[in-house]
Amino acid sequence: MKQKLAKETIPVRAGEELHIERLEAYLRTRIEGLPNNKLEIEQFSAGHSNLTYQLRMGEWQAVLRKPPLGPVAPKAHDMEREFTILSDLSQVFDPAPKPMFFSDDLEVVGSPFFVMERKRGYVFDTEIPEGVTPSRELFQNLSKEMVKRLADLHQIPYEETKLAAMSKPDGFMERQTYGWIKRYEKARTHEVDAAEDVAKWLASHIPKRSDAAIIHYDYKLNNAMFTHDGMQMSGLFDWEMTTVGDPLADLGVALSYWTSKDDPEFLQKGLGKESITNREGFYSREKFLDEYARLSGRDVTDMKFYMVFAYFKLAGICQQIYYRYHRGQTQDERFKHLHVYVKGLIEHAAQVMRG
Repeated sequence: MKQKLAKETIPVRAGEELHIERLEAYLRTRIEGLPNNKLEIEQFSAGHSNLTYQLRMGEWQAVLRKPPLGPVAPKAHDMEREFTILSDLSQVFDPAPKPMFFSDDLEVVGSPFFVMERKRGYVFDTEIPEGVTPSRELFQNLSKEMVKRLADLHQIPYEETKLAAMSKPDGFMERQTYGWIKRYEKARTHEVDAAEDVAKWLASHIPKRSDAAIIHYDYKLNNAMFTHDGMQMSGLFDWEMTTVGDPLADLGVALSYWTSKDDPEFLQKGLGKESITNREGFYSREKFLDEYARLSGRDVTDMKFYMVFAYFKLAGICQQIYYRYHRGQTQDERFKHLHVYVKGLIEHAAQVMRG
């Protein structure tokens, strides 16, 4: 029986449209054997950063990734870098989608972009996908696979990939800490009393030593795609922040997204509805941590710094997005109250910091 997949796409949002005829003509110059059907474009609704579109011509499908509209932070949303990373990692890490081509021709979609394969499966976010029966077994499978794939990624010999030449693992956490403090300050629009204390604490508690691994750095449930039973991750997306760095920083980011009923309400709901990881049957953060330690062999006894950093980093990302809305560089109403979420994240980081 053919699986019935949940609707992942929506009509393209106003202001984020692509020129269909121009893009179709360009695709036909870059990809051989495309069907004669007209190009159809829809947009993936998830995500608040890069813009991601589903392309369809008859039975042929692909995904297009491009930066958000308006000015963007320096070195952010580098489509060529993400394309290069995926070209390499998709050969050694199955969930990574295979890219087809990169283009820096600004006449096509108004920015650099790349096209990649369309992975198939189910995305679990705030709701159970249509056609999937919720159960404790499903939630356990999803939890186990999330931990396993993170450990798998961290075990890939980065020296044998192109990331070795694209990254600087030495001094990673120091650069990251001071970098995100600087980015937050540069994009600040509202005063948050706890921000200065958190920034000072992070700067004075940077781990002195760490190992290095390939890190996804935006590892969360709704960036992944699974088989209907949750047993296998069929896709992992949003590789723009991928680098070689401290794997515990990646783990901290993953845990900061892995919410539970014990968390403050704002954290459970994130930017909308609460994540399904809050439901009975999903691993707790402690179980996630213990399972990662077992699979990776890494010492995870002191994660306090990494958790504080993860919440502050997420606050910095959201603040950069809100800054663009505040300055009128984007009119996306999803960002209207993002500064309130930023405040909550920094105050929560301060609570974790204080123990």
